[in-house]
Amino acid sequence: MIKLSQYLHISNEILENLILSLAIFLLLSFCRILANLIIKRKIPEVKNAYYQRRVVIYIYTLLMTLLIGRVWIKGITTFLGLISAGLAIAMHDTIANITAWAFIISRQPFKVGDRIQIGDTAGDVIDIRLLQFSMIEVGNWVDADQSTGRIIHVPNNKILREPLANYVIGFEYIWHEIPVLITFESNWKKAKEKLADIAAIKAEHLSADARKQVRRAANKYLIIYKNLTPIVYTTVKDSGVLLTLRYLVNPRQRRTTEQEIWEAILDAFSNADDIELAYPTTRIYYNPQKNISG
Repeated sequence: MIKLSQYLHISNEILENLILSLAIFLLLSFCRILANLIIKRKIPEVKNAYYQRRVVIYIYTLLMTLLIGRVWIKGITTFLGLISAGLAIAMHDTIANITAWAFIISRQPFKVGDRIQIGDTAGDVIDIRLLQFSMIEVGNWVDADQSTGRIIHVPNNKILREPLANYVIGFEYIWHEIPVLITFESNWKKAKEKLADIAAIKAEHLSADARKQVRRAANKYLIIYKNLTPIVYTTVKDSGVLLTLRYLVNPRQRRTTEQEIWEAILDAFSNADDIELAYPTTRIYYNPQKNISG
């Protein structure tokens, strides 16, 4: 050993460290290859095998850093200090994800099965893991908050950085509005009465359950709703009178209830000669009796 160190012009201590580091590298590399072979044989599913291989890589890298670092840095305090600082920098996102995971488990801003929106992404939560949670996307190019079929994986730390909306926690209903535009010549009072009757039939039953949920939620959140029954608002627009039907609905039933209400509206208006749906139009007034003097 001494002769080899003299031949390489390095100290005996450095030579021992080099040999020990090489031995650690070879041993850990062999264990990594062996683990990958076991995963390949035991886990035929491609995705699960991929995640298992990633875990092996993380463990391999961590052990390599700790063991070889310990060989070259003799002072345990200095070694642990350098390792801690290095890990804090290199694994900043990982640490943030784990911290956010602990927050999700302890405070439960959402749980599996909830429909949430974080940032611009909305969906139904299907899995919560140490570093990320997964949800089936809703909305985006699909109308009325229906599923797109895509699974979105979101880093846990995103809940600490962006606003989080939960559609179901405490209060399982949202307010939905259906705008109905009728012409100025229509009998808007009659149309408003018809909309109110339709809302009472299609959506009134939801108000009773909503009131119960509001009372339960009031024990934890400052939720105050005085009127939970459907209502119709009146507004004047450029192309006619806008009647807006506002009612409570479960987020997952928004499209179904809107379809039922629209079909009822079309049936009711088709039987009324003095009510017509409006659309953008251009009107031209021509008066042939008006003289234009040159």
